[in-house]
Amino acid sequence: MPKRLVLFMSLASLAASSALAVDPAIKKQLEKLDPATRLEQSCDAEAMSRINKDGTGFRPDKVIAYTFKDPIPSDDRLEAPGAVFRSKGDWYHLSYTCITGPQHINVRDLKYKIGDKVPKDKWTKYYLYD
Repeated sequence: MPKRLVLFMSLASLAASSALAVDPAIKKQLEKLDPATRLEQSCDAEAMSRINKDGTGFRPDKVIAYTFKDPIPSDDRLEAPGAVFRSKGDWYHLSYTCITGPQHINVRDLKYKIGDKVPKDKWTKYYLYD
């Protein structure tokens, strides 16, 4: 778990980067992960980056692909119909489909849909936090 936390902290800086250019230090960290974790982490970071840039006013600092439903991986693709993201202290439903390159580092396509705010009284049930 600490490895994932350290990686997430590093990936948070990716939110300001271009979708096509992965920082070499981030790439090196991603390469140390197993392919399934790498796919999920790359897609979560890209979702966070895109939402930050999309003009909706959200400022996500965390994306979790598996909160409400398990993500569905296949080759270079991850479908996350039960994801969430945190923005300005609140959690929001999120679904996304992400396609990466064969090494699961560079995201080639991402489509996402932002859903409703998750009521605070549901946070404990789904292990969400401030």
